[in-house]
Amino acid sequence: MARTTPRLIAFYLPQYHPIPENDAWWGNGFTEWTNVRKARSLFPGHQQPKIPGELGYYDLQMPEIRERQADLAREAGIEGFCYWHYWFAGKRLLEKPFNEVLVSGKPDFPFCLCWANHSWYAKTWNKDIPDKLLIEQTYPGETDFIEHFKALLPAFKDERYMKVDNKPIFGIFSPFEMKQTSLFIDCWHRLAKENGFDGMYLVCISFNKQQNSTLMKQGYDAMIYDLAFLRRSAPRFFFQFLHDVFRIPKIINYKDYTRTALHHTPVEETILPCVIPNFDHTPRSGWRGAVMTNSTPTNWFNFLTPLFKRLSVKPKEKNIVFIKSWNEWGEGNYLEPDVKYGKEYLNACKKAIDECLED
Repeated sequence: MARTTPRLIAFYLPQYHPIPENDAWWGNGFTEWTNVRKARSLFPGHQQPKIPGELGYYDLQMPEIRERQADLAREAGIEGFCYWHYWFAGKRLLEKPFNEVLVSGKPDFPFCLCWANHSWYAKTWNKDIPDKLLIEQTYPGETDFIEHFKALLPAFKDERYMKVDNKPIFGIFSPFEMKQTSLFIDCWHRLAKENGFDGMYLVCISFNKQQNSTLMKQGYDAMIYDLAFLRRSAPRFFFQFLHDVFRIPKIINYKDYTRTALHHTPVEETILPCVIPNFDHTPRSGWRGAVMTNSTPTNWFNFLTPLFKRLSVKPKEKNIVFIKSWNEWGEGNYLEPDVKYGKEYLNACKKAIDECLED
């Protein structure tokens, strides 16, 4: 069987434009850039703030920004964006950029959606101070599931929407928080078939290989196996001491992450790896966050190349690799050009795909 190259799908955060809710919760004009701009170095060698490159501190209400993002992603060999989608029993948040993409037909670049089905909190990042609930995620039942599907049907029918076996790809971020999972899955499969598809290709995020069999039994088609969970591995005692006593973020070596991630990546059609190029949560969480050191374009390339080759035995349509993320700047977790590296992460991604093709 011929080797295949991965279908790369990059998670895409839409929180780069003001909305009334964020204005009320965080102050007028709040966007993801608010935390990114105010980030500061917390230990020697800690690179903060992260400064965007050619796209600048953009506003996603500008169609030319969305077009340029698609151009950059396409050049890097990324097949499509997976837009984070927010639905709270009929109320949608941060939906404007995606709605404009859908209605305008531009950019002409594939996409799918992943439901970030969790409540929103004002997090304190302090175990002694409770988080404040901003908006609660609820699951009213089948009527809401139907309305949710109908709201997204124009997207599913769009020729740009990504599919597997004529089934629109749709993700669930927190499967164990889902209520009435079987009802939801059965309902959406039925509605999809009524609208000309062969069902839905429903995937959910899993942080632990031991969870996979449980989730598959619930009716999901595949797991987005988030290898980024390895960034949460407990640091060595020395770093834990620095974290607790001197208020230094938890430090994880990117090479340790990639080595462990490669070891733990199953080659199965129902397992869709999710990989990260870099990580630094301190713009959001300060010293209580985690930072990956040694995450460079070279180490990103050295991670992707053996991973892509290992996965190349999978059928093309199901050889899907998620990247987290395209633009999570508040987590220092992005592929977009920055001042330090320019387009090098994107170039490394394309080079790793080309290496796979050459074998």
